[in-house]
Amino acid sequence: MESFFANSIDIIMEWNVVLLYLFLFGSSVLENLFPPIPGDTITAFGAFLVGIGKLDFFYVYAVTTFGSSVGFILLFYAGAFLEMEFFLNTRFKIFSSHKILAAEKWFSRYGYYVVVLNRFLPGVRSVISIAAGISGLNGMKVFLLSIISAMGWNFLWIYTGYTLGNNWEVVQEKITIIIRTYNIAAAAVLIASGVSFFIYKMLKKKGESHD
Repeated sequence: MESFFANSIDIIMEWNVVLLYLFLFGSSVLENLFPPIPGDTITAFGAFLVGIGKLDFFYVYAVTTFGSSVGFILLFYAGAFLEMEFFLNTRFKIFSSHKILAAEKWFSRYGYYVVVLNRFLPGVRSVISIAAGISGLNGMKVFLLSIISAMGWNFLWIYTGYTLGNNWEVVQEKITIIIRTYNIAAAAVLIASGVSFFIYKMLKKKGESHD
């Protein structure tokens, strides 16, 4: 998908403004439904178009944020409709049952806070939306919180892409490095948090057994 997008840049640049906004909206929806689609890169491309004066910052921010939330809520209702048993009995690479089970535990522990943070958790956004539906959370609350999450995340990347310059190759290269670095750092924090929580539970259990 990355290579297809890169090879299509010149064609996309020739589209009229309405088509470009629709493209950004559709890409934001699809990157939730099909996570391999490089949604953050496409969002940064929208910021680049703002930087060269082709699109408006507010409208790019609005369509990508709303698109991200629409994609999230569609998977939420898919999870609510299909339920856990479907994913346990179906071998999806993207929506693996063990990831969904892990996300479901997060919801039982942290509730709606997981939805607020979903955009900032690399590799598990779509899994979180499905697990939220399976967990029986309120759809309207989930949708509103997903908008808040997307607002924070998309502003970060649109502003970053906007400030990196007006050469798309340079913007893409820098954005890719930033996203990769962020993903590694976020994954390290998640792993460290998980290990710390496990150690805490073990020590607490050990202390209680001594009592």
